[in-house]
Amino acid sequence: MSEWVALLRGVNVGGVTVRSADLKELFQSLGFEGVRTVLATGNVLFSAAGTPAALKAQIETELGARFGYDAWIVLEPRQRLARIVSAYPFDEDVEHHAYVVFGSNQKVLHALGVAALEAQEPVSGGEEVLYWACPKGSSTDTAFAKMSAQPKYKPFITTRNLNTVRKLL
Repeated sequence: MSEWVALLRGVNVGGVTVRSADLKELFQSLGFEGVRTVLATGNVLFSAAGTPAALKAQIETELGARFGYDAWIVLEPRQRLARIVSAYPFDEDVEHHAYVVFGSNQKVLHALGVAALEAQEPVSGGEEVLYWACPKGSSTDTAFAKMSAQPKYKPFITTRNLNTVRKLL
């Protein structure tokens, strides 16, 4: 069995409400072990056997059936998160939020990274992620925020605060 982190996209925002207790119960009903939710933003730690593609498909299908939405997740091996956190390339300060942008489609994530060069914001590529230092209070208003919300990117990415990622370690 491997330890996994499922990062759900778009839950508890925009009208899709998924209670942590219900989310935990769903993952347990799939036969996964050590299921634990972290915060109310769609983060689930669990252990399971299977390929990443098969687990992702199973989880998305069950989430959609149970909660009635077009479910989409990023599935990460838990041990990879420590590398992601330690590779954050920007200085952390009180004026910025530190974010990690995860993606399920690396071509789309790369295209967003290239497009981010135009935004002239602190955005940097990492190990299958993008890092972003966003001025506090501006996480939906900056050029990069607006760019990442475009339909060609939005369905393939999910963003987490670096502090949230640390809680998943």
